[in-house]
Formats: sequence, C-alpha cells, structure tokens
Amino acid sequence: MKKIISLLLLVTILFSLIGCSSKKDTITIAVPNDSTNEARALLLLESNGIIKLKEDATITATINDIVENPYGIEFKEIEAAQLPNYLKDVDYAIINSNYAISAGLNPITDSILIEGGGSYYANILAVKDGNQENPLVLALLAALNSRQVKDFIDKKYQGSVVSTVENLTDGYDASIDYSALENQTITVACSPTPHGEILNIAKDILTSKNITLDIKEYNDYIIPNTVVEDGTILANYFQHLPYLEDFNKNKNTHIVSVGAIHVEPMGLYGGKQTGLDKIYDQNK
Repeated sequence: MKKIISLLLLVTILFSLIGCSSKKDTITIAVPNDSTNEARALLLLESNGIIKLKEDATITATINDIVENPYGIEFKEIEAAQLPNYLKDVDYAIINSNYAISAGLNPITDSILIEGGGSYYANILAVKDGNQENPLVLALLAALNSRQVKDFIDKKYQGSVVSTVENLTDGYDASIDYSALENQTITVACSPTPHGEILNIAKDILTSKNITLDIKEYNDYIIPNTVVEDGTILANYFQHLPYLEDFNKNKNTHIVSVGAIHVEPMGLYGGKQTGLDKIYDQNK
C-alpha cells in the first residue's frame, strides 16, 4: 500500500513539474515592415511597457533593436496595407490609421492602444525638389490648408484623423494669379483613405477657379513617390516626413515637403485577442 501511495505521489509531482515547465502560448504581434512605421509601432509598444528598445534606437528601428521582450512576443513584419487582413491570424496588429479606416476599423473606439497627439508624423503634401513654388502646387496647398478641409476632417473622422494646419486659409492663396491657371490640371498621387477623401474637398475648391484636380489613388507606399520623382505626377499626399526622408536616402529620390496637413494616430488592434490580458498574463 505504501508503495502505491508513493507511486501516486511521484506521478502527481511529475505532472505538476510538467505543468509548471510547459511553455505558454506565444503572443504574436504584426507590425508594418517599412522603415519608420515599424519603428513607430515599436515605440508605441515601448511607451506602454511591453518591450524595450536600445538606448540609441532611432526612427528606423526594427525588431532587431529590441533588447527586452519580457512577454516573449513573436513579431511578424507585414506590408502595411495588408495588416488588417492579417488580424485574424495574429493576436494583435499595429496598423496605420488610413489602413484601419479603410478596413472598417475606428482608431478611436476599436484600438486597444493608440498614439498620443503631436505633429511629428503629420502627413504632408510633397513634390519633387524644384516644384515648391509652382503656382499649381501652391494652389493645391492653399486648398488643403483651408477651413473647409479642417471642418471636413473634424466631422468625418471624429479624432481618428486630426488636422495639423495652424494658419487656415479660405481655400485660396492671395499671391496666386488664379486666372492664369484656368483650365489647367493638377495631378496628385495619394492613398484612398483618408487622403483621397480629403483631396475631394480640395478638388471642389479648385474647381471654383476652373482648375482640375486629377486624383490618382494607390494602395502602397512606393509608387506615389516614384511617379513624383519621374515627373509623371506633380505631387503626392500619403506619407509623413520621417518616411519621406528615409525613402529619399534609400532610393536616391529628391522629394520635399511643402506642408503638413494632418496626423493619423497609429494603433494596436486585437486580432485573436480583445484586450491586453493575453500579454500581461504571460508573467503570471
């Protein structure tokens, strides 16, 4: 009898040890795979105490710059536009607001974590160097800097897109001879949401001066810059300055900002998870 009891105790202890040593499920977080936006995603996690980056990590940091990962997170680097499609396959994904909105997500109500305010990552109107003073560019910039555009952003996006324009216009630039621009066309490359929607407000403003705004929508972060660089399209509106500067450096392009228009807070969204319990339970 004693032998049986001893054997049962041994079996119990063994199962207990196996249970204690079993590895908890790995947490998966998908992040943008493009420079600056990947760093931006990692900084969001760091600011919420989920990871720690190297002391000298910059705005081009990657997962290789993570020095502390206490929750054992597995990162999946995904093309930014595809992140909403990967939500069902991962625990969480960090998504740019433009792609979140396009996928039917509300950055304010659906995100678990979201960036604070600030204009460092404000989306810009950009042109090839040398076109900064082109009257057509200035006309488009004035339209985007208008009270009409700001009011549209405030009403349409309810805080998930925020205007960064400080000196609002009535839609026009007093230094421009609009009569000389009549019947001309401004071509601009953009992502569909929110940039294409915002540009449609600018389009109405320019139409009143008999100027056509031809909006070309793209679903990636590469083509809108290459078509501006090669002169196919005059301007683009889809990116923030840190991304543009890194793009110029790596692609040897010569594109410059002519003005910041709005900022889109980046957010952490739940895929298989609905909250942060999965992460914080890992250390229990």
